[in-house]
Amino acid sequence: MTRFVQKTLVAALAASFSIGSAIAAAPAAAPAAPAAAAAKPAAPAVPLDKNKISTMVGMDIGRGLTQIKDDIDIKAVEAALEATLKGEKTALTPEEALTVRQEFMQQMQAKRVTEQKQAAEKNKTEGVAFLAKNKTAKGVKTTASGLQYLVEKEGTGAKPKATDTVKVNYLGTKIDGEKFDSSYDRGQPATFPLNGVIKGWSEGLQLMPVGSKYKLFVPADLAYGENGPGPIGPNATLVFEVELLAIEKPGDKPAAEAGAKPAAKPVAKPAVKPAEKS
Repeated sequence: MTRFVQKTLVAALAASFSIGSAIAAAPAAAPAAPAAAAAKPAAPAVPLDKNKISTMVGMDIGRGLTQIKDDIDIKAVEAALEATLKGEKTALTPEEALTVRQEFMQQMQAKRVTEQKQAAEKNKTEGVAFLAKNKTAKGVKTTASGLQYLVEKEGTGAKPKATDTVKVNYLGTKIDGEKFDSSYDRGQPATFPLNGVIKGWSEGLQLMPVGSKYKLFVPADLAYGENGPGPIGPNATLVFEVELLAIEKPGDKPAAEAGAKPAAKPVAKPAVKPAEKS
């Protein structure tokens, strides 16, 4: 966040003109056509419309400023941008602008800390209430650590150990049902070592015979705690539907290295691998 304020316009403009890099990296032209066809004059290049180029640049800048849109006056932004491009005097000197930038970054950082603290308290309270109610639901079992689970399908295979690597399909949601990750959406199972994942996953998967499908209700202290990534948030209680497909044998190639591509393009926010330790 702090670096964002400092480099927003530069980064946005750079992104706008990244087309130059794309052209430079384009593959070489196809082999020349036969001599008879080569004699035909090439069609003249059609110049790009200046208004469209300007609109594209404005859209990129706008996307770059989305996070601070409530803190800026777009008219003042336009005036400063125009004056800077023309080399004219701006309302602030470079020294004054630097001071404002530093103060604004501090302000945004303080705001972020406050928001994180409020979110952490809210998520913790809601998570405790959810688990207290959920533990009374039919079929839900609670372990000594506080992990809750529901057996949706009991497999007949072996149970993994803490040192094993497992292949799974899973769906991860928050307690309000909001999805933050899914191997199903990526079109391929995920492979994780159980000694390299969050505590709730490590414990829950060791309860499951291969072929099982469980629903895990993971308290915040067995998930990410206060360090929950963006889509999850701090102190969030999480819900996972997990299918244990296999225990990987030493020498097996993990799914992540198999070279398979996701079934669809990624969503706007990058998927979070919920089972990894923070």
